[in-house]
Amino acid sequence: MTAYDQAAAAAAHLRSRGVEGATLGVILGSGLGMFAERVQDPVVVSYREIPHWPVPTVVGHEGQLLCGTVGGVRVICLQGRAHYYEGHPMERVVFPTRVLGLLGVKTLLVTNAAGGMNPGFAPGDLMIVTDHVNLMGVNPLRGEHDERFGPRFADMTHAYDRQVQELIIQTSFQLAVSAVRGVYAAVAGPSYETPAEIRMLRTIGADAVGMSTVPEVIAARQMKIRIGAISVITNAAAGVTGEPLSHDEVTATSKRVGKKFSDLIEAVIPKL
Repeated sequence: MTAYDQAAAAAAHLRSRGVEGATLGVILGSGLGMFAERVQDPVVVSYREIPHWPVPTVVGHEGQLLCGTVGGVRVICLQGRAHYYEGHPMERVVFPTRVLGLLGVKTLLVTNAAGGMNPGFAPGDLMIVTDHVNLMGVNPLRGEHDERFGPRFADMTHAYDRQVQELIIQTSFQLAVSAVRGVYAAVAGPSYETPAEIRMLRTIGADAVGMSTVPEVIAARQMKIRIGAISVITNAAAGVTGEPLSHDEVTATSKRVGKKFSDLIEAVIPKL
């Protein structure tokens, strides 16, 4: 069975469970699953029940799909994601994104927890992603190509939709939620970066670093899905403060800013 056939089978299963009619998707990153509480009258499906769907093993990723309404808009929300560092091949990491595309999603909001490298950022800030640097050493479009997913050579000139970026920024002003803009660097993980690596990333123009998002964005852009992305700056990256890093800090900060993060996503969705 090809990757496309597997994605089509998963999409068919979800439609049979009542997951349909949504043109907007949301992927929730580490510790950010609390937004799922804002989805009204949801159909809830465990990832384990969906054919071929990768199941996350990391704390802070609940592992379920919800389809319901937010602000009167039909939405599919992925509460947690699988990561490349968990041992999944890249085609499995982007499998949920491709299924969303086959279900009719046209706009995708991708969120993550990230380490801040820009000295102007502080833990708890929300960063609107304007561009990315892929340093994961692999691309999800590598390998056998299936034209049904889109072109082999997907254009990344405007990977993050400018109109979506502006809508998020304008909404953050209206809610008095502090938001910054920046470039996200994706690395394979799971070890955190060294101070020397952080200096390198800053030199090449990155403002925050994490271990997700970029594969999903590439796969979504191949399918012509427009993208908005928000990083929750959960900690200062290695060497910025001299303090050691931990995943507990990441999830704790995500939970601390959960309300303003959820408020922003909830307010933006009807505008998309």
